Amino acid sequence: VEDQCFTLSALDEEYLTDQVTLEIASVNIKTLTSDSGLIQQVRKMILECEVMVFTADLKKTCKENVTCSLCLFRAPTISDMLNDEDLLYTVRLKLDPCHPTVKNWRNLASKWGMTYDELCFLEQKPQSPTLEFLLRNSDRTVEQLIDLCKFYKRIDVVKVLLKWVEEEWPKRGNRTYQNDF
Repeated sequence: VEDQCFTLSALDEEYLTDQVTLEIASVNIKTLTSDSGLIQQVRKMILECEVMVFTADLKKTCKENVTCSLCLFRAPTISDMLNDEDLLYTVRLKLDPCHPTVKNWRNLASKWGMTYDELCFLEQKPQSPTLEFLLRNSDRTVEQLIDLCKFYKRIDVVKVLLKWVEEEWPKRGNRTYQNDF
């Protein structure tokens, strides 16, 4: 009886292997490899996820307040940006004003998930709404903020942020990320 069970399961396994082989053989390999743009996009998404997970893990484990050797090679976060008063002042000047045709802090905050009530609350505070928005998203990377500004075609803000990443961030002992942008 045990031999029959073994034979039956071996036959089942062989049948399943044949089915998988047939399914794979029926896939047109040219369609999988011809769209290199799609493949590169998937690779980029995987890499971004790995970097985000690594950075989040690094923040949780670093006890040296971002001065350890691993932290020196990470992408700058918004919290790093908040330590630069000149940069913060410039970004606030660009994003605080309300203009009917120019996207501002409100659009950025809304895109990153703030509710209408939260937006109204931030407008009522005496502090800069842009600063409040940045504080609430301080764990995100500057690259994510740059991408968001690109989405809303705020090239003036993108230029300021890119200049900071390329010139000021490396002065703080960090690797340059200009090739990553």
